[in-house]
Amino acid sequence: MKKLWQALTVGLVFLVLCGFLYPLLVLGIGQLAFPRQANGSMVSEDGKVLGSSLIGQNFTDARFFHGRVSAVNYNTFPAGTPPEKMVPGSGSDNYAVSNPALKKRIRADVDAFLRENPSVSEKDLPADLFTSSYSGLDPDISPEAAQVQAERIATASGISKDRVEQIIRENTAGRVLGIFGEPRVNVLKANLEIDRLLRRK
Repeated sequence: MKKLWQALTVGLVFLVLCGFLYPLLVLGIGQLAFPRQANGSMVSEDGKVLGSSLIGQNFTDARFFHGRVSAVNYNTFPAGTPPEKMVPGSGSDNYAVSNPALKKRIRADVDAFLRENPSVSEKDLPADLFTSSYSGLDPDISPEAAQVQAERIATASGISKDRVEQIIRENTAGRVLGIFGEPRVNVLKANLEIDRLLRRK
């Protein structure tokens, strides 16, 4: 009984420490030191939360930047979808490069992009616009992927191409610590800049 009581006591102590006190400590430190990051890096405009800088959104309006392909459609659902069917998820189709379904999907996406962006040549298309991230929720595109959309955005929005290119530069983040990753443009933040300019018209 003595050993049983010792085991129960140790289990209870670690349950309290690891199950309650440690998570509360980490939560408290996060809220005090990094409140924006701890709450999901939410992006707000006029007091209204519009999304997270860490999660992509499905933009289709010709006046705005479009993001990468998403196997989960950025967790958006067609109108009329019952609430019980709106189950958020992440992931990719995980097709091999030799898979005919992948080649067919890429061909369809390239053709659709060229129709929307007639001034762009197929040889100038960056690969990241037609490949999905593993999560399917990537919020960023490469500066090249943003640049090939500049002409379409300028034509559709009435904003000068020079101003659109300035928005790209202003919303381009460099490599982490100068060496990790690649330069990237946050689609939501760039689109918010465009939206602000449109609302001033």
